[in-house]
Formats: sequence, structure tokens, C-alpha cells
Amino acid sequence: MLRSFRTTWLLGGLLLAAGFGPAVRAQTAPADAAYFKPKFIKAQLLKTTRWQLAHPRHKVTDWTNGAFYSGVFAAYQTTKSKLILDSLMAMGNRTQWQPDKRYDHADDIVICQTYLNLYRLKKDRRMLAPTLAVVEKLRTVPGPEVAGHGITWWWCDALFMGPPVLVKLGMIENQPQLLTFSDTLYQQTYKRLFNHQQHLFSRDASYLLNAQGEGKKESNGQPIFWSRGNGWVMGGLVQILQELPASHPTRPFYVNLYKEMSARLIQLQQPDGLWRSSLLDPGAYPGGEASGSGFDCYAMAWGINQGILDKATYLPVVQRAWVALNKCVSDEGRVGWVQPIGADPRRDFSADSWEVYGTGAYLLAGSEVIKLKP
Repeated sequence: MLRSFRTTWLLGGLLLAAGFGPAVRAQTAPADAAYFKPKFIKAQLLKTTRWQLAHPRHKVTDWTNGAFYSGVFAAYQTTKSKLILDSLMAMGNRTQWQPDKRYDHADDIVICQTYLNLYRLKKDRRMLAPTLAVVEKLRTVPGPEVAGHGITWWWCDALFMGPPVLVKLGMIENQPQLLTFSDTLYQQTYKRLFNHQQHLFSRDASYLLNAQGEGKKESNGQPIFWSRGNGWVMGGLVQILQELPASHPTRPFYVNLYKEMSARLIQLQQPDGLWRSSLLDPGAYPGGEASGSGFDCYAMAWGINQGILDKATYLPVVQRAWVALNKCVSDEGRVGWVQPIGADPRRDFSADSWEVYGTGAYLLAGSEVIKLKP
């Protein structure tokens, strides 16, 4: 098994060296199996966390930071770094544990994921009260998102931003009605945006094709399925499944969806180990995209570790992705090849392109890859 494990790493390195991967900046790369050594992974998590904390780009409660700090907390769990924990606590104290302004917009409550994670460590009710308040308002007061779009979580990214907050809070407070509420909102999004032929989510209703097959398409005639948008969904599914008890009646739905999407995504991974920003038209999007790839790597590594995904099938996929993601990390710790903020696939990024959610996805991936057994 060890021989085949190393062979897979070497194959991934050869593919990258042969030019199939993104044109990442040259750096001193470890040899094959070193990418998977716990010492290397922990060092990478610390390095990329430090770099990103030193290069803030958005207000703390922005959705971008919600994804970033989810990864930072995972990095803390992996490294037990006092520096990381102190940074997380300082962040929460600075925001007074408040979400952003829009109570019914999933982007504005995603930061609460990290507040809830920290509450579980510290058991300080001041850290919990604002999240309780915003979720209760979401549950009881109709808001502008439903008024404007018909459903609350009308774009697929929201399935990473919103459901984990509701489910975590429901488990912490023993409020099963919050799990039911999250299920209701999730099903609305699933019924509107999930494509049963492609086993992927459209970003929002503007990307749905009509009955005649007309609508937005890629240059090769394929419908548009955004890599990071589906990566958001995969990451959100992991966050939900980490919380739901094995006996919970809706858990099978999430497990089946997670397995269905995973099976489709492995078909779309490119030879360099990354996914392209547009999943069904990779040829038109040169260069792998690190944020969507990071979430996919994280989600599938978690599934292997939990025994949900078949190890023989998925381990090589995760190995290739992790090696490729590390090729996107600069010597100083910047995660590059991250598509900028947008609602659709883009081509306007490079080795120097970074965003905080790209680092968050990388940190989440590393926190699960380190647990893999050869």
C-alpha cells in the first residue's frame, strides 16, 4: 500500500512537472511523500494562516472572512497553536461576536460558524447571544431575501454559509427546531438549483436552462457549473454531517447528496489534480483554481476519514489535489491561483491572485489530509 501511495504522489508530481498543472511560481518543493508528513502539513497551515492574518482585505464579518476563519479554526484544531487561538479570540472580541448587518442573508451570518466553534471551547454565553438573536430573527421574521427571490438561500454558496450555523446552534442549544428549519431552507435551494443529470448545483436561477435547453452556456455548449459554488456546497455538507447525529431522520439525504456530488466531481478533476473554475468546460479555463479545489479536497478527505467514501477510489483523487494545492502556495505562505470574488467562472487570475476564502479552503483541506492513513 505504501508503494502505491508513493507512486500516486510521484505521478502527481510528474504531471505537474510536465506542464499539465497551473503555471505556479517556482519554489522549493518537497519530494513526493513529504507533502503528507504531519510536520510538513502543520508547518504549511501555520505559514499560510500567518500570511493571511497579516494581509487582511475585508471587514472581519464579511462572508469572505467567514470562510477564512472556518479554516483558521480547523488549523487551530490541527496545530493547537496558541497564536492561532489568540487571533481567533481577538477577532471575536473585536466584533463583539456579532454577525454582519443582514439577518436573512447567509453571507452575513457565516462568521457565526467560528463564534460557535469558539463557544464550544470557552463556554462563554456572551459569545453565543448575538448568534442566537440573529437566527431567531431569521426563523420568525420574513425578510427581503424571500421577498426578492422567493426563497431565503437562493444561491448555492449559501449552503456553506447558512446551514452549518443553524445546525451547530441547534446542537449546542438542544433546539431540534433549528435543524428542521435548516432542512426546510436547504430543501428549497436543492429543489431549485440541483441538476439531477449533472449531479451538480447551478449557482443561482439565472443559470438554469429552460425546457427547450436554452440559457447561459459555456463556449463548448455545456451548461455552466461553477467550481467554487459547488465547492461551497461540498464544504457545507461536511459541516452539516459533522453535526447531525447518526439517527437524525434527514442525515441520509445529506449523506446521499454528498456521495452523489463526490462521484461526479472526481470525474471532473483535471490531470494536474485541480478543478477548473468552470467544471464542464475545463479547456476554456486554463490554470487550476485553488479555492474550489481546496473545498473539494477538504470534503473528500473528510469522507475518506469517516468511512463514507471508498478509500481505494477517492484517496488518489485527494492526494493529487493536495499536492497540486501546495504548488499554489508561495514560499512566504500566500495561497495563489484563487479566482477573485464573483458569481460565475472567471479566467482573470494567476499565481499572484489570492483571496481570504482561498486560504480558508486550503486550511480546511490540510486539516483533513493530515488525518489520512496510507
